Amino acid sequence: MSTAPGRAVGIDVGGTKCLGVALDGHGQIVGEHRLRTPRGRGSLPKLIDTLVELVDVLGPCDEVGVGVPGLVTRGGVLRAAANLDEVADFDVAGLLGERLSRQVHVDNDATCAAVAEWRLGAGVGSSDMVLVTLGTGIGGGLVSGGRLQRGTNGFAGEYGHMVVDPSGPPCPCGRRGCWERYASGSGLARLAREATIGRRADRVLEIAGGDPEAVRGEMVQEAAREGDPDALAVIDEFGRWVALGLVNLANALDPERFVLGGGLAAGADLYLGPITRWFGELIYQPELRPMPAITFARWHERAGAVGAALLHSAHVVGDPT
Repeated sequence: MSTAPGRAVGIDVGGTKCLGVALDGHGQIVGEHRLRTPRGRGSLPKLIDTLVELVDVLGPCDEVGVGVPGLVTRGGVLRAAANLDEVADFDVAGLLGERLSRQVHVDNDATCAAVAEWRLGAGVGSSDMVLVTLGTGIGGGLVSGGRLQRGTNGFAGEYGHMVVDPSGPPCPCGRRGCWERYASGSGLARLAREATIGRRADRVLEIAGGDPEAVRGEMVQEAAREGDPDALAVIDEFGRWVALGLVNLANALDPERFVLGGGLAAGADLYLGPITRWFGELIYQPELRPMPAITFARWHERAGAVGAALLHSAHVVGDPT
């Protein structure tokens, strides 16, 4: 089968859909397709079928990459995934590579998103960048010294499970007070529900139909865009929790730039001010150090798929441009 020069296909596997994109040799999206993620008993073989179908639909290519949620080894084996069914040492790279008769690059979906932003997005030109995805949970990726960092086992970037409050709310991971319980989309909703129960967010409660349990993050955004002071106070509190985690990462890693991605990037205009202000107040010795830039991602929901398409070249040393 002939291939188009420089063309690469990347697929982002999510809990509900698989998004595939085709990139040309200049990093432009020239094809895009979505299929439902198989779920339930016996879904894993069907997932491989879905990935093969996406590659076929997107056309001839030189490289194939896949981003999957969870713990992914350096060999492309998915050890565990909270949002997929029956996962235990699922060899995505091996099984898909066998079906396609070619090498397939597989990594964590947030690591793929970091590659997309580093090579073609908000992190272009940075040799030390931390991507943090703020979605239902929190994930991320790390570029240091101009090289993608994956850790000894390939599991680096699970920032959401840094414990910021040992007495905090339970996390699905089995511990308490993980950062993502406060600073993810579900964390924003939890903060807002607590505010409505305390009669500190009446407009948000009104949008939710009077039911605190129905409160979602997008309702907070809606009220905040109306200028509601209670909703803005919830977003400020949320910004403080985001900044707290970023400060911990900055103190440990000293990056040049933070790039914030995930679903909450759609509300960047609401969140960036509080996050930046709290970061400046919480960081160690702010008057004696250059402050890392904090920006929101360019690629949004396509970041995982775009980064997967770039995995074959993600370990380039030096300026990613």
